Amino acid sequence: MQVPAAKIHFPEEDKAYISDKVEEILSTGQLTLGKYGREFEEEFARYVGTKYAVAVNSGTSALEIILRILGVQGRSVIVPTNTFFATPASVLHAGGKVIFADVTENLCLDPQSITRNIREDTKGVIIVHIGGAIPPQIKQIQEICQARNLFLMEDAAHVQGSTLDGKMAGSFGQAAAFSFYPTKVITSGEGGMIVTNDEEIYQRALVFRDQGKAGFYGNVHTELGYNWRMSEIHAVIGLSQFRRLEEFVQHRRKIANIYNEGLEEITGITPLKLPPQVKSNYYKYTAILDRGLDRATIKKELRESYRVSFSGEVYELPCHLQPIFKDSGSYKDGDYPVAEDLCKRMVCLPISAVMTPEEAGYTLDSLKKVLK
Repeated sequence: MQVPAAKIHFPEEDKAYISDKVEEILSTGQLTLGKYGREFEEEFARYVGTKYAVAVNSGTSALEIILRILGVQGRSVIVPTNTFFATPASVLHAGGKVIFADVTENLCLDPQSITRNIREDTKGVIIVHIGGAIPPQIKQIQEICQARNLFLMEDAAHVQGSTLDGKMAGSFGQAAAFSFYPTKVITSGEGGMIVTNDEEIYQRALVFRDQGKAGFYGNVHTELGYNWRMSEIHAVIGLSQFRRLEEFVQHRRKIANIYNEGLEEITGITPLKLPPQVKSNYYKYTAILDRGLDRATIKKELRESYRVSFSGEVYELPCHLQPIFKDSGSYKDGDYPVAEDLCKRMVCLPISAVMTPEEAGYTLDSLKKVLK
């Protein structure tokens, strides 16, 4: 048996839907900022429970647009060091300064580390929902931000369909940025989405994504925008996937339950425990290896001897130790000990919307043999 780390899934009827709509788009010539983009935005906003949504060409663009609107230029923004490079990079591209913070055992922002790192020029906090789970400490982080007059923004790239206490990801801060990159639970090929209840953020995001133009048909520029549009073809792909989101998430949860039970019988590895109020979409199924085990050797043995591929970690190297930040002299080993420890030991078991229980069982059996 061969088990891939992940797998993109387009049912045959969805392929037919996409082909039909692409033919229509090509015939009409409305290739961008048309009805399918608006349809995707409206359906996604209703699902998340926000008033507004703005489709853009990537999750990274969504982050930067929000940060530009929130006015981070010349100000510092607190970002978890355990995140993808795009999160701190978007702050820098928006003219802000990055201040890293440590994480807790659930891989998400530590409220105490936030408090320790607030400066006089701090404008806000970006919380990243790692691997598909909204951390319960977000409520405490909301209180910190409210008390200090800081914005709270969600990097929701991993959490399409995830909830905390029944509340959808993307509805906890002033705005949220979603990603539809091919590895995500749903994809539009390339693409992202901004969601918010703030009308000013919404209206300015529409301007920013289209070269800063005040209107689609005019040529008056009111913001320093960029070409951050989502094409109609990407919107159609995103719509077809979005309408499968609940189906995909439910399947991933079934596979995760198999892993949860199976890992109880395997020594050397501990699954990331989620409290009952957290409903993950299991974009990643994350577990932590015991100290002293060599992750690279384990993954190599699984791949070469058993044809089981683990996906990339979240994340292998915390951002403050990435050369672009560490080489500046601002950060060093040991600055954020929890993130550094967990980033060295985490693994992500294979999971997808079409993974079979047999594949999950084979993965567990293979892992057990390798860890022995």
